Amino acid sequence: MTGKSTPPAKKQAPAAAKKKAAPAPKEEAAPKEEAAPKEEAAPKEEAAPAAEEPPAPQQPSASTDEPAPVPTEAGAEVTPAPAEGSPAPAAEPPAPAPEPKPEKPKEEPPSCPLSLAVEEVSENSFTLTWKAPEQTGRAGLDGYVVEICKDGSSEWKAVNQEPFLSTRYTISDLSSGDKIHVRVVAVSASGASAPATLEQPVLIREILQLPKIRMPRHLRETYIRRVGDAVNIMIPFQGKPQPEVSWTKGGQPLDTSRINIRNTARDTIFYIRQAQRGDSGKYDLTVHINGAEDKATLDIQVVEPPGPPQNLKLVDVWGFNVALEWTPPADNGNSEIKGYRVQKSDKKSGKWFTVLERCTRTSCTISDLIIGNTYSFRVFSENICGLSDSAAVASGVAHIEKTKTTYQPEKIPQRDMMEPPKFTQPLTDRTTTRGYSTHLFCSVRGFPQPKIIWLKNQMEIREDPKYIALIDQGVCSLEIRKPGPFDGGVYTCKAVNALGEASVDCRLDVKGEI
Repeated sequence: MTGKSTPPAKKQAPAAAKKKAAPAPKEEAAPKEEAAPKEEAAPKEEAAPAAEEPPAPQQPSASTDEPAPVPTEAGAEVTPAPAEGSPAPAAEPPAPAPEPKPEKPKEEPPSCPLSLAVEEVSENSFTLTWKAPEQTGRAGLDGYVVEICKDGSSEWKAVNQEPFLSTRYTISDLSSGDKIHVRVVAVSASGASAPATLEQPVLIREILQLPKIRMPRHLRETYIRRVGDAVNIMIPFQGKPQPEVSWTKGGQPLDTSRINIRNTARDTIFYIRQAQRGDSGKYDLTVHINGAEDKATLDIQVVEPPGPPQNLKLVDVWGFNVALEWTPPADNGNSEIKGYRVQKSDKKSGKWFTVLERCTRTSCTISDLIIGNTYSFRVFSENICGLSDSAAVASGVAHIEKTKTTYQPEKIPQRDMMEPPKFTQPLTDRTTTRGYSTHLFCSVRGFPQPKIIWLKNQMEIREDPKYIALIDQGVCSLEIRKPGPFDGGVYTCKAVNALGEASVDCRLDVKGEI
C-alpha cells in the first residue's frame, strides 16, 4: 500500500449506500458489521444522495486497507463498499416476510329442519309440523321461513314475512283443488339452511271423516241434578265436512223455551238455566253427514227432597220398648228412598234425639227408654238429595210405667259332667336336629281332670331336668331340651282319672347336625 489516496469507487457505491441506508426511516441504529474484507469507501459526495444529507469534505483513507464507515442520517454507520481487488462480502440473508394472520373460519349455517309433515288439510288451508334442526350454530336460530310453490310452477314464494320460532304453521287462503309444493328453511345469523321439502305436493281438498260422538264418561250414566240447578253439558263430536246436529226427546223436538242448544264445528252444548223435574228423561243426540250418522243418549234425572212418610203410628209399648210402623211417602222426590231417620223426644226436655239412621224398613223397635218418661216419635224419609223437609209425627205418646217384677231364677237341670279321659288331639311323629330343643303336643279332656304321665319307650319320665312337662286348659306339652341321638324313640302321653285312662304315642327321630 502507498500513501496515495484511494481512487473514488465506481457507481456501485451509491447503490450499496442506499442498500444500507434503507432501514434508517425506522429510527433504529443499524447493527455494526463484523470486520471483514470490504470494498473501498465511496466518496461522501456520492453517499450523500442516499442519506439525503449535504456533501461532506472528502477525508483521506487510513493507512490500513480497512475502509472507514460512512455516517447516515440516523447516526448509524454505513459500511463502505470494498476496494477493488478485494473479495466481495457475503450476501446478507433477506429479512423474513411477516406471516399472514389466519382468517377466522366462517360459522356454518344451521342444518335442515327435520320430520316435515302435513298435520291437517281443509278445503282452503293446511297445517305443517316439523322438528328443529340438529345443528343450530352458536348464535342459535332466528326462526323459520315457509315457502310454497304451485304444482307446475318454479316460482317459490315465502308465506311469512318474518322468521318465526314455532315448529307448526298453517297456510291459509288457498284454493280448493290446488297442488302445493312446500319447503321450510331454518334461518340464523350465519345464513340459511338447506330446505326441508315435502316429497309430494299437498292437494287442497277437504278430507271426509265419518261422524262420531265422543260421549264423556260421566255422561254415559244417569246425569243427576237437583231442582233449580243449571244443566250445562258439552258433548264433543267429529266429522268432515261439518256434520248436522239434532236433539230429540221421546222422538219429539226439544222445547226451545226451556232448553238451549248451541252447536259448533266440534261440539254441541245442552243448557237448561233452571232444571225442573219435568226435564228428566232420555235425550237423543244425532250427528249425521250425507247419510252417515252416529247417535247417543243422554239420561237426565232432576231430583228433589222426598215428602214425609205416611201413617206413622205407635203399635205397642212394653217395658222399656216401643214399636212403630209407617208407610212410604207419597212423593219420593223423583229418586229412590235410601232409608228413614227415626227420632224421639221426652216430655221433660222437649229435645229431639236420633235413635235410628237409614232404617231401610217401614217399621222399627226402639229400646232402652227410661222408666217414668213420656216419649213422642217422628220419622223423616231420605233420598239422594237428603232428608225430607218435614217429618211424620206419631199421634200418640208412649208412657213408660214402673212395673213390679219378681226375679225368678231359671231352673237349670243338673248334668252329669263326669267323663273318662279322651284325647282330642293326638301326638304326631317328629324329626329334630341334634342340639335343638323340640316340643311334643297333644290335647285331652275328661272330668275330673286327668293326671298326665309321659313315657319314653314305655319307661315313665320322672323328674329329669332334660324334660319339661306342662298342661294348660287340656293342652299337654313335653319339651325335650337339646336332644341327643339317645333321645330318639317312642314317646307316650297317658291320661288317667277315676273313670278310666287313655294314651297316645309318637316317634321322635334325632338327626345329626347338618
